[in-house]
Amino acid sequence: MAVRPEGVGEAARREELSRRIKEQKVVVDELSNLKKNRKVYRQQPNSNIFFLADRTETLSQCKNTLDELKKAYQETENSEKTKIKKQST
Repeated sequence: MAVRPEGVGEAARREELSRRIKEQKVVVDELSNLKKNRKVYRQQPNSNIFFLADRTETLSQCKNTLDELKKAYQETENSEKTKIKKQST
């Protein structure tokens, strides 16, 4: 079993969250700029099947996902700052 230094997993998690936040921002931006009459399809999880979806509902869900990702990222940053403060005292 490999032993990882403290914080390595958190740094990787922050990077992953940052990447997902960027992706989600693009999705929200694309959905926001669609014309009202455009169709939106959602991919089923773990599948190559797409179904017609409501544009406004899909946009709302994507915005919620983005908010959750931002919150998780902020929590990891706050956790890191707390650890740094504890180590310096």
